[in-house]
Amino acid sequence: MLTIATWNVNGVRAREQQLLAWLARDRPDVVCLQEIKAQPAQVPTLLVQSVGYQCLWHGAGGYSGVALLVRKERFPDGARFDHPPFDRETRIASAHLGGIEIASVYVPNGGKDFAAKIDFLTALGDYAEAARAAGRSLVIAGDLNVARTDRDVHPKERKPGVIGQRPDERALLERIIGAGLVDIGRALAPDDEGLFTWWAPWRNLRQRNIGWRIDYLLAPTALHATTCAVLADVGTSDHAPVVATLDF
Repeated sequence: MLTIATWNVNGVRAREQQLLAWLARDRPDVVCLQEIKAQPAQVPTLLVQSVGYQCLWHGAGGYSGVALLVRKERFPDGARFDHPPFDRETRIASAHLGGIEIASVYVPNGGKDFAAKIDFLTALGDYAEAARAAGRSLVIAGDLNVARTDRDVHPKERKPGVIGQRPDERALLERIIGAGLVDIGRALAPDDEGLFTWWAPWRNLRQRNIGWRIDYLLAPTALHATTCAVLADVGTSDHAPVVATLDF
C-alpha cells in the first residue's frame, strides 16, 4: 500500500510546526505541498531535515512554489526529482519512485492572468496524455484551482461564469482526468455533497463547511485507490490536506 497526500499550505514557514506535527502523526509515504512561498534556502531547518523524508523544495520566494517529501523508510533508494519544461513560477515538480511518477501541481488561480491559467491547464493535459502514451504511471496531486462540477461547490458559493467554475476550465480538467486518470476523491465518494478542500477565510465558512473542492489526487486506474480523506482538522491554511491510499 502507498499513501499519498497533497496540501496547499499557504506558506510553509507559517505552517512549519503544523506540518511537522502532521507528518509525525500520520507519516504519509509521499507528500505534495503547494504554495510554499519560500526559496529552498528559506525553508526552516527542521523541515529541510524533515523527520525521515527526502525533500525537494521548488520555490522562488513569497509566491507560489511546490514541494515533494518522500518517506525514506518507504523508499530507501530515494527519488529522482525533476520538473517538466512547461513549469513556470515554480508550479510543478515531480518525483520518480519505483515505477510511478508523482507530480505536485499548483495551477494558477487565474484572477490576474486567466490566459496563463488556461495555458498551464492545457500543458498539464499534454503532460498527462504524453505519460499515458509512454506507459508511465503518473499521479497528479495538488491544488488545480478548478471545481470539477457544481457538486464540488457549496450551493451558496456557486456563481456561473466565475473563475474556478467556468466551462472552459472544467473542460480542460476533464481532459487531464481523461488521460487514463481517476479523480480519487469523487470516485470514492460519488454522492458526497459536502466534499470540499478549500474554504474562504472569513465568516466561519470552514466551520460551516461552505467551500469548494479544488485539491485533487488523480491516479491511473491501475493504482487502485482504497481510501481518500479530507483532513479538515489539520492546520490553519485555507486548504485542508487530502490523503489517499493506493494499492502499490
